[in-house]
Amino acid sequence: MHQTETEVLLREASLRVTRPRIAVLAALGAHPHADAGTVLQVVRGQIGAVSTQAVYDVLKALTDAGLVRRIEPEGSPARYERRVGDNHHHVVCRRCGAIADVDCATGSAPCMTGSQDHGFAVDEVEVTYWGLCPGCQQA
Repeated sequence: MHQTETEVLLREASLRVTRPRIAVLAALGAHPHADAGTVLQVVRGQIGAVSTQAVYDVLKALTDAGLVRRIEPEGSPARYERRVGDNHHHVVCRRCGAIADVDCATGSAPCMTGSQDHGFAVDEVEVTYWGLCPGCQQA
């Protein structure tokens, strides 16, 4: 039996392979930075009936397993993406809420040592750039 890349990812993360998990990962692959409502709509379009709670449970399990990253831009519902483990940043449009990835300018895991860490053992940094996207600049 041939395993798909998604099935291998789930098994390597010690998660059971289920249709909702496969559908959520596919939805986030096609719609990075989607909120749970968008993921739910896409998943229902792929596999039919699935409860809202099931999608939230899958998003939590995938996030806990490190297969999905949850970001929470101020004033926005939580968003999810499959790009994990590289400490990239985001740029968010103040008007329409569009989000895009911003690669780190100084290499892998920059900003991990701030000017003052106050004794914390820093293991993750979130940087968000705010502004207006090209479409909103023209409007």
